[in-house]
Amino acid sequence: MQLNVLSKNSVRVRMFHDFDTLKIIGRKNSLFEEEESKYKELISREIEATSFLIIGGAGSIGRSVVKELIKLKAKQVHVVDINENNLTELIREIRSSDIDVRTDLKTYVLDVGSPEFYNFFNSNSPYDFVFNLSALKHVRSEKDPYTLMRMMRVNILNVEFLTELLPQRGSKRFFSVSTDKAVKPVNLMGASKRVMELLLISKMDHLRVSSARFVNVAFSEGSLLWGFLRRIEKDQPIAVPKEIKRYFITLDESALFCILTAILAESGEIFTMKLDKLRPVSLVDIAVRLLEFYGFEPFFTEDEKEAKSKVRELIKAKKWPIYLSPPDTTGEKELEELYSESEKVDHQRFKNLSVVLPDKSYADSISPQIIQGLKSLIERKNWTREEIIDLFKTYLPEFNHLDTGKFLDERM
Repeated sequence: MQLNVLSKNSVRVRMFHDFDTLKIIGRKNSLFEEEESKYKELISREIEATSFLIIGGAGSIGRSVVKELIKLKAKQVHVVDINENNLTELIREIRSSDIDVRTDLKTYVLDVGSPEFYNFFNSNSPYDFVFNLSALKHVRSEKDPYTLMRMMRVNILNVEFLTELLPQRGSKRFFSVSTDKAVKPVNLMGASKRVMELLLISKMDHLRVSSARFVNVAFSEGSLLWGFLRRIEKDQPIAVPKEIKRYFITLDESALFCILTAILAESGEIFTMKLDKLRPVSLVDIAVRLLEFYGFEPFFTEDEKEAKSKVRELIKAKKWPIYLSPPDTTGEKELEELYSESEKVDHQRFKNLSVVLPDKSYADSISPQIIQGLKSLIERKNWTREEIIDLFKTYLPEFNHLDTGKFLDERM
């Protein structure tokens, strides 16, 4: 297939995406600089003597964590993921770079919870640290009962499996990534991650566990911003929900955030960012800045057909169609939160990080009920989306499901 004339002239720039991510998301300074400097020696000392298992290591955050651990000369980094192609590219990228690889680096195409993973884990020497970066993270995944139950398995039941398996093999610490959507969740993705947080807290006396509530990671694979790049590469309109703002960090910051949490957190703690260090950014503003980087003016329309029908003539005129979609899909907050009023939060310990302190009695009262309910539905071999929603509504008081009957798969 031949590229059109426009793509021939711009394919190199678009392929490498050599823009300043901080500038695109409206920020000048990197986060966590003070923590990175203050704890540099401690981090280096911990990592050099440590073996790591990274689950979900082929995703954007996982790849960033793996590369950072190798740069810090981790003793061993083994990476597990179900995405064979991304694992292959991870190795190619590292081996083709100027990174000095002194780490025992291996990848495995395995699904957590499977017999193959169980045998793999028990056949290797105990891992000191296990990072769980796997997740079904899209709100759109709750539209049908089958993908939704897969989300429950990945985000909750696999984590329970790991918390039971790790102590048997002598693993010292377990980190599992969470999200800002876990705070007063309005969608099942956020609710599943909230239950995961509570599950970890319920295990805090038997295994050193920690989590980090992520905001959006700019241009991570599968994200809306990543989708902007794909649309530009394919000469297609960009679709942006109106009036929606989000907090963003970069991929490099995401790796450091995971590592800081895993090393510095006490068991059961959840790390997040201080709100005064971030500001919410309009998704429309990000789309405009990205187009300006590529030399295009935005052409706004609220008509999806117009955006698609005019795309070629607009691109020739150095303009790009932005379809402004209504913010009315299921599970979308206008603005995410990083902690709730009912949580005890330590804002004093770190310059740029806040620490959500564990409430074990609350965790013990919530997570077993939902986990048992999910297992019962699976054992029955038949369930509905409504039954899963009702399960969370019954046992997770902070869950306030926002269901408009419209899903992102119905939009550009």
